Amino acid sequence: MRKLLAQIAKFGVVGVIAFVIDYGLMVLLTELVGLNYLVSATISFIVSVVFNYVASMRYVFAHKEGMSRRREFVIFVVLSVIGLGINNLLMWLGTSIAGISYLITKVFATACVMVWNFVTRKKFLDAGDDGRNAAEELLDNLE
Repeated sequence: MRKLLAQIAKFGVVGVIAFVIDYGLMVLLTELVGLNYLVSATISFIVSVVFNYVASMRYVFAHKEGMSRRREFVIFVVLSVIGLGINNLLMWLGTSIAGISYLITKVFATACVMVWNFVTRKKFLDAGDDGRNAAEELLDNLE
């Protein structure tokens, strides 16, 4: 359980840095460049995903033996694109439908996508110490 908590902490640090990149670039593109908030959110999300891939696969998750880096990156991108869809849906719902500032909505959307990212990356990309997935580790720790 300690290893899982340490991994979550590392993921959190990488996530905070990725959030600063994502949020800062979104605000810059929206406020200074004048792009639509959804366009800005998409661009900033993509930039943060590239950083997140490099940092996550280096510091957070163990590379699965037998999985090529190309396949790993494709899986990471597919999971991230789904995360982008969740992000943009929540941004649209919060901002255009509920009338909440895009600045506040982005914080909530990021929290939701962060959970998605950790769970799916842990399941599909992390070899763990012995190659087991997060669900198996969690079940073992609950027993």
